[in-house]
Amino acid sequence: MELVQAAPAGRMLTMAHSGEYLTFRLGTEEYGIDILKVQEIRSYEAPTRIANAAGFIKGVVNLRGVIVPIVDLRVKLNCPSCEINSFTVVIVLNVRGRVVGAVVDSVSDVLELTKEQIRQAPEMTAAAVDTTYITGIATVNDRMLILMDIEGLMSSSDMGLISAIA
Repeated sequence: MELVQAAPAGRMLTMAHSGEYLTFRLGTEEYGIDILKVQEIRSYEAPTRIANAAGFIKGVVNLRGVIVPIVDLRVKLNCPSCEINSFTVVIVLNVRGRVVGAVVDSVSDVLELTKEQIRQAPEMTAAAVDTTYITGIATVNDRMLILMDIEGLMSSSDMGLISAIA
């Protein structure tokens, strides 16, 4: 990812780069994340709930001896519907050396995106839309993809999953 400009509170905004992206659906929208952050894709299994966890943290699962927190991206990103069905999957991510699962409505495919297909995300006021973790908008034929900084989202302080030291 390329650094493009300073953001509020000293953060740097990143711009999506060309490469391979895993695309998935949250509601009616299609998103893309850097394929290099994806460890595997699993069918949804009900996690063990953690008492007093934030609403977007569904719980934890045991993945071959590793306890993995499961985050429902649909809840985190305020999607109107969060139903579990046969298409619901968990994208297992490796973020800063930590394994985290992300619940999504469905996985679409892996796309190779060029720089020409990627545009900078529009600037909007924080009161209207939080675009902090949107790194770009890509167009592929008649599809529009919202490209996300999944590492930044999963390691944000409000998620509480990964320490700043990691």
